[in-house]
Amino acid sequence: MPVNVRDSAAVLELLAHGMMVVPAVIPGGKMKASVFYRIAAVLLLLFATGHTLGFRQSDPAWGVDVLLASMRSIHFDIQGFHRSYWDLFEAAGFSVAVFYGFAAILSWQLASLPAANLALMRGTAWAFAFCFAAISVVSWRYLFILPIAFSIVITLCLTAGAWLSGKQRSMPPVA
Repeated sequence: MPVNVRDSAAVLELLAHGMMVVPAVIPGGKMKASVFYRIAAVLLLLFATGHTLGFRQSDPAWGVDVLLASMRSIHFDIQGFHRSYWDLFEAAGFSVAVFYGFAAILSWQLASLPAANLALMRGTAWAFAFCFAAISVVSWRYLFILPIAFSIVITLCLTAGAWLSGKQRSMPPVA
């Protein structure tokens, strides 16, 4: 049975127990931007965790063991540092994970803003949404279903949050 909750911590707890959650709405039945930003934040945190744990994994069936061994074993000097291609690969992978972590924090912070303040940050909100739209395109072109799905859903949440941020007005808290 769906449960209508207004507290994001309660939403996460209910989701952890397998319950369906109906997002909070503002009077008039309209969704709040904060709901979409909170959903995006949770997805981004999951995405960051999954990326951190998974980007260095390989399946022997892929036939890339020789390539990975050469990436690890061939070293070179670049701008005063002794590195391998594996080092550069790991740096890129961890950088993506750090960015997703930052994006999760930013999304959570946007969800916490009063409607009037969020409306003043529409440019930032739209830039955030467009950034993830670009990540969705890159994911579609170069990656596989899991990052594609995460990127698209995050983009949709951020776009909905940006759209609604301009439509919301500051309202007194619901009792």
